[in-house]
Amino acid sequence: MSFDGLLPRPVRVTPAAGTLLVGRSPEIQDSTDGSLPPEGFRLTVDADGVRVASADAAGACHARQALRQLLGPSAFRAAGIHNGPYELPYGVVEDWPRLRWRGCLLDVARHFMPKAGVLRFLDLMAAHRLNILHLHLTDDQGWRIEVPAFPRLTEVGAWRAGSWVGRPPDGTPGHDGRPHGGYYTVDDLREIVAYAAERHITVVPEVDVPGHSQAAIAAYPWLGATGATLEVLTRWGVNENVLAVNERTVDFYRQVLTHVTEVFPSRVICVGGDEVPTTQWTVEHAAALGLSDVDELRGWFLGRLVTHLESLGRRAMAWDDAGPLSRHTVIGAWLNTPAGHDVVLCPEEHVYLDHRQSDHPDEPVPVGYLRTLADVYAYEPPVSPRVLGAQAQVWTEHLDNARRVDYAAFPRLAAFAEVVWSAHARDYEEFEARLVRHHLPRLDALGVEYRPLAGPHPWQMRPGVPGRIRHL
Repeated sequence: MSFDGLLPRPVRVTPAAGTLLVGRSPEIQDSTDGSLPPEGFRLTVDADGVRVASADAAGACHARQALRQLLGPSAFRAAGIHNGPYELPYGVVEDWPRLRWRGCLLDVARHFMPKAGVLRFLDLMAAHRLNILHLHLTDDQGWRIEVPAFPRLTEVGAWRAGSWVGRPPDGTPGHDGRPHGGYYTVDDLREIVAYAAERHITVVPEVDVPGHSQAAIAAYPWLGATGATLEVLTRWGVNENVLAVNERTVDFYRQVLTHVTEVFPSRVICVGGDEVPTTQWTVEHAAALGLSDVDELRGWFLGRLVTHLESLGRRAMAWDDAGPLSRHTVIGAWLNTPAGHDVVLCPEEHVYLDHRQSDHPDEPVPVGYLRTLADVYAYEPPVSPRVLGAQAQVWTEHLDNARRVDYAAFPRLAAFAEVVWSAHARDYEEFEARLVRHHLPRLDALGVEYRPLAGPHPWQMRPGVPGRIRHL
C-alpha cells in the first residue's frame, strides 16, 4: 500500500525510501503535539517503527484510521486472513480537518434500524473521519426512543400498519400491509452513545416538533391539535396533523427533552421545527396566547423548548424553515442559510443521499434530485465564522434495510467525507481513480453493499417501484 490511496486526502505526505514489516496491530509510539490543529495528527513510519503525534485523542484515533488504510484492505476485515507480515511504506503523514462539524443524519424514524446496524454505521463513519451522527429519532411514521414516563410513545408510536411502496402520484395509493416498527431502549441508546464516543463521534438526537409528530399523537391523542385518535402514519410527505400548541403539550415535551439530555451528552439537541402546516391551528387559538397570527404558533412552541434546553445547559438545533428562534440556536440549513446563527450546512440539492444517483430506469426507487458521486464531490461548502460545518442526510422513506442504506450512502458518503475533511483543490478524476483502486476494496472488505459506479447490481434494483423525481 502507498500513501496515494489515503482517503480523505491528507494535508501533507512526505514519502521516504523503505518499508516496515509489521503485524495486523502494529505497536504505536504515541505522543501529544500541541502545535497541531484540533483533531490533527502526524503519523511517521520509519526504521524505528510507527509513531503518532496528535493534538488530542480524536487526532490519535484519526491517525489509526490512516494507518489502517496503509495496511491494505485486509486490515478492514473482522478477522485476520492476511498471510505473513504487513508492509508499511516509510514516510510522514500530517493531517487535520477543514471543518469542525462533519456530520451525517441517519433517519431511523421512517424505517427503524436495529441497534447493531447503528453501531455498524458508526464504524463506517469513523473509517471516514466523520464526527457527528445526527440521529432522527421521531417522526409521523415512528417514535424510536424509550421514554419511561410516557410508555405509550413506544408501545403505540413505535409501530405502524404498513408503508407506502414508492411515492405517489405514481406509487401505491395504500400501504403494503407489512407491519413495521422498533425502538431503542434507554440502555440501547446509552450503548450507542458510548460506542460513538469511543470513535470520537458525537450523537446529536432529534425529536421533531411541532410537525412530523403523528406517532406521538397516535400514542397520546390529546397532544394533537384536533384531539382526534390517529394511527401512526403509513405514508410519506408533509402531514397536516400537528401538535396542539398549549402549555400542556409544552410541558410534555419539556419532560421528553429532559429525558433526552439525560441519555445524550451532546451539547446540541435538535427539535426539528420543519414542514409545519398551520391548517389545524386557528386565529382564536393564537389570540388566546397573545399572538396575532397562526403563523406565530410554531415559534411560540419551539421558543419554549429552546429556552428549556438552554436552562439545561444545552443548545437547540432546528431546521432553517422553523422560523425566528433564539440566536443561540444552531440552524440546519437545508433550504436557506439564515444570518445571525451558527449554521450546519445540509443543502437538499447537494447532500441528500437518498436522492437518485442516475437517470437510468434501473435506479431503485428514484426520488429527488439527480446527485451523482461527482456531484457530491463537487459540493463546496461556503466557509465563514458562523458555519460550524456540513452534514449529509440519509432519509429512509425508501431505504427499508441496511443494504438499501449502504446503496444510497456509499460511495457518495466517502466523497462527502473528503469534502468536509480536506482543504485541497479537488480533482474528480483523481478522486475516482483513488476510490476505485484503493477505497472500494476497503468497503468490500467491510461488507458494504455500495452502488457500483457503473450502476446497480441486479439485486440492488427495485423493478416496478416508482419514485418521485425532481429537477433542479
